[in-house]
Amino acid sequence: MAMTEEKENVDNLLEGFFEAGRGDAPVASADLMERIYADALAEIPAPPAPARAGLLARISEAIGGWPAMAGLATATVAGIWIGYAQPVGLGVFSAAEETAAAFELGDLLPGYGGLALEEG
Repeated sequence: MAMTEEKENVDNLLEGFFEAGRGDAPVASADLMERIYADALAEIPAPPAPARAGLLARISEAIGGWPAMAGLATATVAGIWIGYAQPVGLGVFSAAEETAAAFELGDLLPGYGGLALEEG
């Protein structure tokens, strides 16, 4: 008997067992299926609660989103810069030339001189 013939005999013998196994497939009872379903439902996590938007997000949404916030930030920085730098050309429109000569911006800002302790 050659090796290939022996293998074919074993394959035919095993095929008979496999056919018998395919014919008698077990069926789960309805009670078992209900318990499996109940266990599966118990393992499903509850969905998380939606996160509440923060104050900055609500304000941003109220004024038009992040593009509007960027425009406001740019306008704020430009306003501070123009207010601090005091361009010469703005004195003509605000009639502040007389006061600009008398008071510099540094004179209007508070200093730390009053906080110094005097000795003696």
